[in-house]
Amino acid sequence: MMSQPQQVSVTDLDVSQLAEVRRQLEEELNHLTNSFAQLKRAQATFKACGENAAELKAANTGRTVLVPLTNSLYVPGTLSDPAHVLVDVGTGYFVRKTREQAREHYSAKVEYIRTNLGTLEDTIGKKRENIGYLVDLTQAKLRQSAS
Repeated sequence: MMSQPQQVSVTDLDVSQLAEVRRQLEEELNHLTNSFAQLKRAQATFKACGENAAELKAANTGRTVLVPLTNSLYVPGTLSDPAHVLVDVGTGYFVRKTREQAREHYSAKVEYIRTNLGTLEDTIGKKRENIGYLVDLTQAKLRQSAS
């Protein structure tokens, strides 16, 4: 039979236990903040991809362009069909789409990330509030023990 985890009020913890809880919350906050920054970068990348797809023009046919193979490696290529682009749909799969379809695809990605950023921002705010509460509680307990 599995026992239920017991809840303990943080006000019942001693100073060293409060410090450990605070350390754990700070680690979580650091991870969430890093995730937020990564999502912001991904959002900017998707936005740029959508704008680039929309900017292709028929006059650019036959023109040499730099084609990204990775984030830091580009090779020269020739634009043969500006009406269509290859869209990276994840895990190394690419799909041929019209420029408008590509713009819509990337716009949907940007919007999806925007909603996740909002949720993540709320979570980060709550973690910061919790850390602030723990700091205040720790200081109160230290003052109380010094008296």
